[in-house]
Amino acid sequence: MWITMWITIHMQEAHAMKTVQMTLDEELVAQVDKAARKLHTSRSGFTREALRRALRDMQVKELEEKHRRGYARLPVTEGEFSVWEEEQEWGEQ
Repeated sequence: MWITMWITIHMQEAHAMKTVQMTLDEELVAQVDKAARKLHTSRSGFTREALRRALRDMQVKELEEKHRRGYARLPVTEGEFSVWEEEQEWGEQ
């Protein structure tokens, strides 16, 4: 069975809130409510933070993929970073 849930998403640029409708299964809503209570926040607050984290994770994955493609296209050459190896400090050993 599906449950319709209204959540509020924070629009960071304008600091305005917009109400949006989402359809979630009952078990997911129960888990979100339990987590929200544990974190002393609301369902909307929990959902906003989860969405922000998911978007950040997606951005990190996109940047990592871009980085990987760049090094696949132009691999590190031998000695490219050797000048920096001499500058490294590992602390007292």
